[in-house]
Amino acid sequence: MAASDDAQRREVAGRGGKASASRPYDASEGRGELEELVRLVAAGAGYRGLSRELIASVGARELAKRRNLKEAVKTTRSKLHQVTGAYFPRQEYDRWLALLREAAASGEREQMRAACRTILAQHASTRERLPILDELYTQTLGDVAPITSVIDVACGLNPLAIPWMPLAPGAEYRAYDVYPELAAFLNEALLLLGVRGTATVADVTVSPPAEHAQVALVCKALPCLEQLDKAAGSRLLDTLDAQRLLVTYPVRSLGGRGKGMVATYDAQLRRLLEGRDWDVARYEFATELVFVLTKK
Repeated sequence: MAASDDAQRREVAGRGGKASASRPYDASEGRGELEELVRLVAAGAGYRGLSRELIASVGARELAKRRNLKEAVKTTRSKLHQVTGAYFPRQEYDRWLALLREAAASGEREQMRAACRTILAQHASTRERLPILDELYTQTLGDVAPITSVIDVACGLNPLAIPWMPLAPGAEYRAYDVYPELAAFLNEALLLLGVRGTATVADVTVSPPAEHAQVALVCKALPCLEQLDKAAGSRLLDTLDAQRLLVTYPVRSLGGRGKGMVATYDAQLRRLLEGRDWDVARYEFATELVFVLTKK
């Protein structure tokens, strides 16, 4: 998700769901309240480009817990900012596409890599990945290369790392995020990057990918998803239909603090895998903690 995991790094019930003494709960009233919440949140400057499915998913939970619509709107905005706000890339999609088109026309591999590095540097999460791009995917996935199909969950700008991935010619690449404009940009970028694929707008806590792939990428997404739903990480790992899952975590906060983060996320991943007889390979890079999971 073009998403912020910094908050981790650092049903209608209660008010609306109970039948009152004077009248039963009106489900249509609840639906109308949720629609109004989505409208109000989406009108905010920081949320206009965000998937309405995600706003509704978070908003429904907040309406169930809060005393009134105003309070639910406020807490929904706060939750969405924690999960998406700090990582949302500057929207320079036209300029980025021009860079990619120029690089693709040149036919020069290094020019395409340079263009992708420029774009990756605009997103906080992928900017952290730049120092390890030359080794990240080859070390962790080299034994299954050439990779023919990929699912990239809560992708942000990570598909721009395709030039460093050990993919087969014409590989299929399916990317998922919560920003429609980002997905539109990625749909054009994937063609220029030489893969067959699509970018789709989806809240993967509600609508996880259903297709099969050789590899699924879940890059620094689990802490974000678990802010929305504590069971989301476990559910997603079980649902993804892939032979290999590459799951990563940050090793420091957006502010540069890293004390204890590796141990924290190491333990978190181990808890997620309890009861699952999966093979686990662990890699600790300078800017990212990586696990490659193989389902048996």
